[in-house]
Parts: sequence; C-alpha cells; structure tokens
Amino acid sequence: MPRCRNSIATTADEQPHIGNYRLLKTIGKGNFAKVKLARHVLTGKEVAVKIIDKTQLNSSSLQKVIKLFEVIETEKTLYLVMEYASGGEVFDYLVAHGRMKEKEARAKFRQIVSAVQYCHQKCIVHRDLKAENLLLDADMNIKIADFGFSNEFTVGNKLDTFCGSPPYAAPELFQGKKYDGPEVDVWSLGVILYTLVSGSLPFDGQNLKELRERVLRGKYRIPFYMSTDCENLLKKFLILNPTKRGSLEQIMKDRWMNVGHEEEELKPYIEPQPDYKDPKRTDIMLQMGYSQEEIQDSLVNQKYNEVMATYLLLDYRNSEVCLDESGNMSIKPRQGSDLTNSNASSPPHKVQRSVSSNQKPRRATDQVSYTKRPQEDNKRSSEDSGRKGSNSSAKVPPSPIIPGDRKKSSTPSTVGVDNKLLQLCVCRRCQNK
Repeated sequence: MPRCRNSIATTADEQPHIGNYRLLKTIGKGNFAKVKLARHVLTGKEVAVKIIDKTQLNSSSLQKVIKLFEVIETEKTLYLVMEYASGGEVFDYLVAHGRMKEKEARAKFRQIVSAVQYCHQKCIVHRDLKAENLLLDADMNIKIADFGFSNEFTVGNKLDTFCGSPPYAAPELFQGKKYDGPEVDVWSLGVILYTLVSGSLPFDGQNLKELRERVLRGKYRIPFYMSTDCENLLKKFLILNPTKRGSLEQIMKDRWMNVGHEEEELKPYIEPQPDYKDPKRTDIMLQMGYSQEEIQDSLVNQKYNEVMATYLLLDYRNSEVCLDESGNMSIKPRQGSDLTNSNASSPPHKVQRSVSSNQKPRRATDQVSYTKRPQEDNKRSSEDSGRKGSNSSAKVPPSPIIPGDRKKSSTPSTVGVDNKLLQLCVCRRCQNK
C-alpha cells in the first residue's frame, strides 16, 4: 500500500487517509479543532486524530508536545494522533448509570489524582477539569482529556485567565483574582469527587450570577449516604481560601483515598523510562520495510513521526503479535492483561456497556491485521484513503447530572490522556496568562 506523507486523499470507495491513518468518523468538535476516530493501517490499532485548523491559531497557541503518537502537519492543518478512549465520558457514564458507590468512585478518583499530580510535577495546570473531560478506556480506566486551557506555571508568577467551566471553577476565578495554578485544579477535583459520589453538582444555578453567589458562599449539601471519611476529604478540596486547600501530596495520604489500599498507598506517579529497544517490535517494523537506522533515529530523537507512531502502537504490553506461514502479521489481544499496571486500577465493572444504535460492531478484520510497508519508490505517493453539613445549606440543593445540564466550554475537544503513560498531547497556552 502506498504511503501518504503529510497529505490527505480519498476515493469514492475508500475513507479519507492522512499519513498512515484511515479516518473513520468524527467523535468530537471544538471551536478550532475536531477529533476523528482513525485506524493505523499498518497495525490495525484505533487512535484518535485531533485535526486543528492552523489558521485559527497564533504563534503562542501551541506550547509543547509530550508523548503522543504522531504529529502530521500540512500547509493549513495540524493532525495530532493520540490514544483513543473508547469508553466515553465520565459525564455520560453518570447520566446512564447514576452515582458511583464509594468503592468505585475511589478507584476512579485515585487515578484522576495521580494523573493531575503528575501534571503538576511537570508544572502543567489543566484549568478545565470536569466530568466531561474525564474519559474511560475499554477497561474503565480514567484518561484525562482536553488540555486546551492548560498552561505552564512557575513559582512566584501568577496566572490571571478565567478558564474552564463555571460549575467546576474555583471561587478566586469568579473574583478575578490572580492564582498560582495548582489550587484551581484542586478545587475542581473536589467538585469531581462530589459528582462521582453523588451524581450531582455541589454548586449550580439558573444563571452565572446565581452560580457565582453559591460558589463564593462555599455552601454545599452533604448527601445522607456519603461516608464521614469522604465528607472530610471534600473539606480539604472545597475551601474558599486557596492557600488552605490541601496539596495533592497530602490528599494522596488521606484515609478515604486509601481504604482497601492500605498496603499500596497512593504515591506520586513515577514516569517510566521509555522502552525504545524492544526487539519484537523492531523485528516487526523491519518486516514492514522500516530500517533499523530510521527506527532508532525516530525514537531517540522523539520525532513523533510515522516511524515512532508505529513503534508505539506495537505495544507488547497490550497485545501479542503472530506471524503465519505466509509471513503475514496479525495481532491477538492478550487475555486478562493488566493494561495499566497501576495500583490505582479500576475494579471489574458490573455494568455492561451496550453498543449504541449508531455504533457498528467491530469487524473481525478490523481487529488484528498488520500491513507491510510499501517499497521505497512508492513511499511518497498519496494514499486513497441532606445529612449533616458543616458546609451544608438546605437552600442549596445538589444539582442532578442530566444531559441538559452539560456545561459547554470553549475548550477544543480532544482525546483522553492515559494516566500511566500520561500522553499530555498539546497544551494550549491561553493568550493572557
């Protein structure tokens, strides 16, 4: 199959392609970007491709790229190839299934806190944490999405941009005060914890003015079924004074966070060293037509090109690869594999997620095939392609999570970020820090 470098092509019979990716369907849209489900034609792996209109960006809009699969750039468009989270949004999960029991909420929240704390270690503040921006993979593990409002922060330098969604926004943002960065994420995490456990929002209103008043009062109702330990943890997040909010390092040691995990206390995430010398993946790529030199050059120099993407997608922790007698390659999912190798992994979920009416079942041929890379002379041609509440108020009932309550922000949609690999994708710098 001829390769397509930095170009997009289609025919009447084929879906459009960009590079080595067949674009399948749109799974998200934003102000200046959209996200498409795609399939890597060499490995058969599903990915999400974020398509950004470069004419809508200025020179300061793209800050940095950390661990994604591939970046493809054309004259007018930037394609970011990232991991696809097939489980959908936590928001939609809550709409469909209602509030989580605390055991399940704890497993999810441990992953969220671990991921956000890692971002803070890298001096990156998200600034738009909410249920809509938390995605689930096929194994119900959390992935953080939409780093469109994220920014770097440095000690001593304040940020002053109001970012994110009002129901999750910290009080200092409503007051127009400057902030350091991490403390606004901490507040949002408190709102998320409340939402997971109760299926409702702690603060809401008929309009922005009413919401602002409720947030600035800091009053919220504690549901009768919420445990005392969970309530005490909420009090560390939802504090009006940002300097008194708990740090994520302190929160990781909280009693509620570690119930059932006493021998595996949640610890700060340690980034693993990348494995760029996997002989099995290298051998497969050699059979595809890549050379040893270009494989090592792409990986060592972090080029995020088609070579690096193919290597990353041939992840032997997630799959097994076989060769038949004809030399054709196929992939067989490993039964019962631990995809995250995390002490914060989710327990098996009791709810069976059904295939939606507009989602076609996956064809067997879509799951496993590998394609040999074409010869060098073709590689530049285009493809066709109410309990008690010290912080409670009877006048402030919790706001149920229903589809009509989805809070839209101007953040561009994007894919999830695996909380163990933490593919932070692209962090968009707001014009006004």
